[in-house]
Amino acid sequence: MDENAVMDPPPATGPGRSFEKVLRILDANRREKGRLLPILQAVQEEYRYLPEEVMNLVATSLGIPPAKVYGVATFYSHFALEPKGKYVIRVCDGTACHVKGSQDLVDPLEARLALTGKRKTTPDMLFTLETVSCLGACGLAPAMVVNEDIHGQVKAGQALAILDGLRRQEGLS
Repeated sequence: MDENAVMDPPPATGPGRSFEKVLRILDANRREKGRLLPILQAVQEEYRYLPEEVMNLVATSLGIPPAKVYGVATFYSHFALEPKGKYVIRVCDGTACHVKGSQDLVDPLEARLALTGKRKTTPDMLFTLETVSCLGACGLAPAMVVNEDIHGQVKAGQALAILDGLRRQEGLS
């Protein structure tokens, strides 16, 4: 599968880079300082993360220090500074989920996705696997969220079936 078919590449770095999408987002928000959050949300929606070059462009365009943009981006857990896949799989490891075996979901998902060490996103940019402190679904423990879809009382086999269904949906075996 062509990587560009999965998502637009992040803004090019180096001479001749293009920031057209970011400029459109800034213009749609009238380049108002008070619209920093919606601007960053729109940028992340476009690129699935906040590239450093884009945060610098946003800061310059809004007339605010880059440190302020970075501070906002790192304060809110919604924002990501590293690229994420099309499907973000979050496995809860809060107390209730941990006690009910959330690690039994993480291990087979990591193995199936061939994610090792610090790498959380597959090379094809389709899947990101994260462990989170709490999803607020303790009654569904162990819980897992794929993008916005919540799955409760998940067993390892079910987690793999969900993943396999997403892979089939993308035309992968």
